[in-house]
Amino acid sequence: MSEREKQIAENLVDAFAKLPDSKKEFLLDNASMETCGAIFADPARKVSSNYGIGSDRRIALYVDEANRSWCTSNAANDHRAITIEVTNNGGAWDWPVSDKAYAALLDLLTDICRRNPGIGRLRWKGGKGLIGQVQQQNMTEHRWFAAKACPGNYLYYLHSQIAAEVNSRLEGEGDMVDIDKLIDEMTNEQAYRIVAKSELHCRTIPEPEWSKEEGHWAKATANGTVDGTSPECYMKRD
Repeated sequence: MSEREKQIAENLVDAFAKLPDSKKEFLLDNASMETCGAIFADPARKVSSNYGIGSDRRIALYVDEANRSWCTSNAANDHRAITIEVTNNGGAWDWPVSDKAYAALLDLLTDICRRNPGIGRLRWKGGKGLIGQVQQQNMTEHRWFAAKACPGNYLYYLHSQIAAEVNSRLEGEGDMVDIDKLIDEMTNEQAYRIVAKSELHCRTIPEPEWSKEEGHWAKATANGTVDGTSPECYMKRD
């Protein structure tokens, strides 16, 4: 794993923004992904993001996740962040986004988390003082690093809802596994490998205190029920 991949695993940063230029000379309302890309391609702008989301639900990748974007006015944050720009469709004061853009944002975040398992679940407490404490909060804002309104209050006040929805999707993926079907389709060799692997683990588990005190293991050995060989190790489990 590269250093950049480690940083991504440690912290997912949703730097939702409203697509201003770097000097805030003008605001791009409902900007297309092509327009946003053209701005990012201009080296004089010194601005970019990993992803952009349009009001039409299209998602654009501008800077590969393995590389740093110039998004949050903070080099350290950008280096460990996967940054996202979302086009607004209403302007000041709260900079709302379209329903399609919001849906695409949820899809993108779910996909990012799925492909970067080190992120785990999204964590949001709305605390600037928690920057870098990714076990408590792994989402940050552009406004925390510069005198910006980004991402605008519309998305800012939806962050708890965004985290909850994405986490619900990720947690729900585990429910998709049909255990009965998995067992039915498993070959005998595959089942044996699972038993063998679990037996290796069981050998590392000491005899429970209750068994030592009551002498069940010693009695079983004395009576010839077990002789110290496998698979008696399973009996060590509480």
